[in-house]
Amino acid sequence: MGVHVTPHASPEASPALVLNADFRPLSYFPLSLWHWQTALKAVFLDRVAIVSEYETRVHSPSMSMRLPSVIALRDYIRQPDFPAFTRFNLFLRDRFTCTYCGSEQDLTFDHVVPRAYGGTTSWTNISAACAPCNMKKGGRTPKEAQMHPRRWPHRPTTHELNANGRQFPPNYLHESWRDYLYWDAELES
Repeated sequence: MGVHVTPHASPEASPALVLNADFRPLSYFPLSLWHWQTALKAVFLDRVAIVSEYETRVHSPSMSMRLPSVIALRDYIRQPDFPAFTRFNLFLRDRFTCTYCGSEQDLTFDHVVPRAYGGTTSWTNISAACAPCNMKKGGRTPKEAQMHPRRWPHRPTTHELNANGRQFPPNYLHESWRDYLYWDAELES
């Protein structure tokens, strides 16, 4: 007596884009997507409004409905001004590139002021660095290693991380999502 899905489409390929109550995505990178079952649960608990639907239908003994492709939260979730300091957020702040050479390979954390010199593990002292640059710099300051960062570490805002995330659109964007996502114009073509 569970939910039955129409045989021509897989619900696993039908995530729902989640928008805040202001119709903006909760996040761009990673893109705020919910599994179809989570989206349906939120619909039935009246926590979201369905904005757009897929053709894929799910059936139970008493009803049939199309899976939501875009949903909007009924209650606005205020986004924090500053994101948490995490490995992913740090790499996103630095646009997934080494701050010394620009490489996108083998990214690691670099303490700009080494821990041995009292450097802390914080937004303002950690930069993304590829493994070769991190090894070359070692336990020295950028000046001592004669390696000058292209940008200095700083505490990003949530707005900045969302803007950076828009530079990395996912491989798949359902057509019903496009009106709610704002990627850089040159990336859309």
